[in-house]
Parts: sequence; structure tokens; C-alpha cells
Amino acid sequence: MASPDTSDEIVVDARGHRCPVPTLRLRRALEAAPPGARVRLLADDPMARIDVPHFAAEVGAAILGRDEADGGFSFLVAKP
Repeated sequence: MASPDTSDEIVVDARGHRCPVPTLRLRRALEAAPPGARVRLLADDPMARIDVPHFAAEVGAAILGRDEADGGFSFLVAKP
């Protein structure tokens, strides 16, 4: 995966965990973050491709970016 500048992001590494853990960790991070914060979720569960966009839509968060490489996924999500 590319190495984006993450200095202003909250990084949640959920690699090695299966559904629903990645989405639950993303939820916790967004709840704890201030409005407008950006959270990057790292996951390798194929269900994350489906679960994360559905979760984001449910809570009104915006997916600013997504990347897929080497069997892993990276989602950049902005808290409303």
C-alpha cells in the first residue's frame, strides 16, 4: 500500500480481524474523534469492502479515499 502522509489522521489498524471487528473499531474511533476528523482504517477482511461503505452511509460519514493492495484495504473516513 502507498504511504500517505498520516500526520493529521487517526489510524485504526484492524488487519488480522474479521467482520464485524474492523467496522466496530472504526465506529469507536469516529465516536471519540472531534467533528471533521479523518480516520484511516486498515483492514484485510474482504467484507470490509462492503461493510465500511454501508457503515459510513449509516452514520453520515464520508469516505474520502480507498485503496486496495496486497490483500489489504485502506479507507479514509471523515467524521461529520
